[in-house]
Formats: sequence, C-alpha cells, structure tokens
Amino acid sequence: MDRATFACSTAFFRDYNSSSQGAFCLPGGHVDFIEKVESFTYSDFFRDYLIPNHPCIFSAKFTEDWGSRKNWVTWDGKPNFDHLLQKFGEAVVPVANCDVKEYNSNPKEQLPFKEYIKYWKEYIKNDYRSSRGCLYLKDWHLSRAFPEQDVYTTPVYFSSDWLNEYWDAIAVDDYRFVYMGPKGSWTPFHADVFRSYSWSANICGRKKWLLYPAGQEEYLKDRHGNLPFDVTAPSLQDRGVYPRYNQSQPPVEIVQEAGEIVFIPSGWHHQVYNLEDTISINHNWVNGCNVAIMWCFLQDELAAVQREINEWKDPMDDWHLQCQLIMKSCTGIDYKEFYNFLKVIAENRISVLENGLDDEASAKNTPKAAISTLGMLHAVFDLKRTVKVLTSLSANEDFKKLDLTSLSPPPEALLHHLKAAIDTALL
Repeated sequence: MDRATFACSTAFFRDYNSSSQGAFCLPGGHVDFIEKVESFTYSDFFRDYLIPNHPCIFSAKFTEDWGSRKNWVTWDGKPNFDHLLQKFGEAVVPVANCDVKEYNSNPKEQLPFKEYIKYWKEYIKNDYRSSRGCLYLKDWHLSRAFPEQDVYTTPVYFSSDWLNEYWDAIAVDDYRFVYMGPKGSWTPFHADVFRSYSWSANICGRKKWLLYPAGQEEYLKDRHGNLPFDVTAPSLQDRGVYPRYNQSQPPVEIVQEAGEIVFIPSGWHHQVYNLEDTISINHNWVNGCNVAIMWCFLQDELAAVQREINEWKDPMDDWHLQCQLIMKSCTGIDYKEFYNFLKVIAENRISVLENGLDDEASAKNTPKAAISTLGMLHAVFDLKRTVKVLTSLSANEDFKKLDLTSLSPPPEALLHHLKAAIDTALL
C-alpha cells in the first residue's frame, strides 16, 4: 500500500458507517473490466473497488499462468476429465442437486469424484438430462486436500485475506473452494458467508451472475421476511407475497468468460448460472475494508436468535450463552471466536511491525510474508480497522455478559497493545 492509498483509506473510514459502503447503484449496471495486468496495481484495486465495495471483472490474462488453466482444460476449452480423474479420482466430494429445493438451498451428498465425473460425462451424452437431476460439485476444499497440486496462485489483489489467515492458523477449516458443474447447474440467491467478499475465477466455461447491491435484498423479501430461493421466479411479481418487489432495482448482470475473475463485493446478494460445462475457483475473504460489515452481520444474526428464543430468557440461566451457541451453529462463529479472530490478525501484524521479517519467513508462503509484501502501511491500516471493530466488540453488552476470563490477552490489554503498535509505526 502506498502513502496516497493509506491517506485515502484513512479519510474514508474516519467517517465510515457500514450501511453506506457499497449501498449505491452502478450507472447503467456497468461493471469495470480490468484488461491489463501490468497497468493495474494493488493500490488501484484497493482504492477503486475494495473501499467503495464495487464489483469488477479481471481479464483472462490474470489467470493465464495457472496450472489449472493449462492442465484441467482440453484444447477446445472443455473440462479435461481424464486429467482430473488421474489427479483426484479417489477423492470424495460434496455434490448438490440443483433440481431439488430443501430449506431454501439444494441438498448435498458426498460422492467419489470418479463417480461424479462418470455422471457428468453421461449427463452431457444424454443431452444434459438425467434421472438423478442436475448435480453440481460445490464447495470442495481441494487446496486443503491436495496442497501439493499446482492449481492456482492467489492474485495479489486478494491477498489481504483475514478469513483464511485465521482458519489456517487454527487448522480447522478454510474458505477456498472448487466448483465443477454441467451446463444448467446453478446456485440459488444468497450472500456469502459472514457477508464476506468473494472472488471467482472460471478455469473453463461461462457463468451468468445476477448481482444485487447491499440493501437491495430488503425489497426482495416476502411478507414474512424471507428471501426468495430463485430471484427470477414469476412468483416475485405477486405483490400479495412480495409487497416491495416493485421497488427493487434490476440486478447487475455479468457474463463471465473462461479465464476471467469476478470480484463480488461484501454483502451483495447474487444468483449464478453455468451457461456451459464450467469449472471455477472461489475464495471468500474478509479484510480491513469489510470487517465492520462482518461485525454488523454477526450482531444482526445474534439479534435474530435472541428474538427466536426470547420466551426462554427468564427461565434459562445461561440464555445468553445458548444464544451464542445457536448463532455459532448457524453462522460458524460466535462473539468469543470473533475476538480470537481479531486477535490473530492483530498479533500477526504487530509481530511484523515490531520485529520485521527474517529471511527464512520471507521465503515462505506465510501470512507474515503476505503482510510484508503488502507493506508496513497496510499493516497499520489493518491495525486501525481492528482497533475500531475491537473497541465496538468490547463495548457490546452481549459480549460483556459472556465469561471472558478465558480470553488471552484480555480485550483491554490487546487494545492497548494495538494502539501502542500503531503509534510507534507512525512515528
């Protein structure tokens, strides 16, 4: 991060509130197309897309050196089933049935990868029909299962990735996925986990995206407050069921070609179709620009849980703890883990600012090496944003009702260390 971008980001977030970030219409639904790698810097992306929460498309030039672009695709742009079977045939993968609706999503099953590829080849041969329905391989943690494979390199624009930095540190999960599906497979209307950013790269095939800026989803809810499963369904025209649908804006529509990367802003709901047999790679990610959106989302989720079980508040001694447990089961995180998330991010940056990076660490693909690559000013920016959110978390009444004695260091001590590290770095 250069000094001009640091100054710009500091000014923007000085008067920031999460409801204003990205809550605007794109003129004519236009989405910028980034053509040239050599003329587009990290600071360009940070300033023009991350801070304003604005979508964009990267050309196929940004992925042309990836191993998956070279090896997973045949000469005519189709999935290279033989190569994929050779590398991953014995893996077990999650597969969704796009023809079945279950609890506002598609039900999933675990299948051997070789069985899924057999199905896919037969599905193509049978003119994209099958008694089993349209099956879509989704949310496969391929990078975690096969770390030795030369699949792709995360573009520098997406390298400030707090979600995967944290979950890698605790060795529990990650938010890096591979999707593979036939023409006609699709993903229903949704926003991404924790209202994170996402980036999605087509290795082969084409996708159509329908994007709704943050806040537009409110107009798409039915009279009970539920979001639609399919935002293109004719039933949305029924004002008795969807009373505010006529106030919504048309979606921003993107057709993504092979090799291109789509950047999806934080909190934007979307629906996605595979127009051809398609393979894609996707990351969900959070950083200093949208961590406040994540925090707002968690507060909203807890409030929803509290409303649902409010009748048990008086007779249940540990009601606040039970609310946290339910929220974690639904979202994947609770307030205490969110604190630990912020702590890991903060301590990694404090370490780099206070101790620098030794030669051995800089040569490895580690979070601290990534922090160093983005520059010391980026680390300071990250700490400033962490201070802002951690201050809000520490003052939150629901957080203060929890047993915080297990948190180390205590929130007030971590805040003190953060502020001291920022002051020292800016001397």
